[in-house]
Amino acid sequence: MTKEKDIEFVDVKAEQAEKAELKKNSIKGYINGSILGKKVFSKQLPFLIFCTVLIVCYIANKYHAEYTLRKTVKLQEELDELRAESIATAAELMFSSRQSQVFKMVQEQGLSLKESTVPPKMIK
Repeated sequence: MTKEKDIEFVDVKAEQAEKAELKKNSIKGYINGSILGKKVFSKQLPFLIFCTVLIVCYIANKYHAEYTLRKTVKLQEELDELRAESIATAAELMFSSRQSQVFKMVQEQGLSLKESTVPPKMIK
């Protein structure tokens, strides 16, 4: 039992010494990269990788949302343009299909068509 206690005591003491050294030389350790070899850092590595993956996913999601928003705005502008063009074309068609306009076009083109003076009869 004493060996196990001694081993635990040594492990705890080693961890405490490592933490104290980490606190003491933290800036220097970050700069020269020696912090990457520490046991405390290696224990936190899966969490750091998880956080990194989440950050990358968040950034990718933001870019995708902005792309979708730009595409939606562009399609909305195109839809508004096409709607205005459709309304203008429909108004032009209504104007050019009026009886007086049809009569003017027939006269301008010199066709030998005449306007009917007899009203149409209903068939029952």
